[in-house]
Amino acid sequence: MKLIIATIKPFKLEEVREALTEAGVRGMMVTEIKGFGSQSGHTEIYRGAEYAVNFVPKIKLEIVVPATMVDQIVDTITNTAKTGKIGDGKIFVLDVEQALRVRTGETNEEAL
Repeated sequence: MKLIIATIKPFKLEEVREALTEAGVRGMMVTEIKGFGSQSGHTEIYRGAEYAVNFVPKIKLEIVVPATMVDQIVDTITNTAKTGKIGDGKIFVLDVEQALRVRTGETNEEAL
């Protein structure tokens, strides 16, 4: 099993969720986050005053899938979340040692 962590632009969330559901993802965790990467924030003007926005709003997706689905899911996220502009996000893939569904006691891939 693998844990896929993806950061995407907030306005892409629903489109990515729909694409992942069609690709066979049965569940995911979504968190609103703030961060910066290459773009290192930006400046905005509010009521005539310019100020720095050091952390940009993003969405973090966490999805656990069988190892056989990783490439398909990463491709789905990449193709759906991509705008071609700076700040499109990042994807990380990590190993998952164990999963357990609390309600039923099912473990590993059966718990997904």
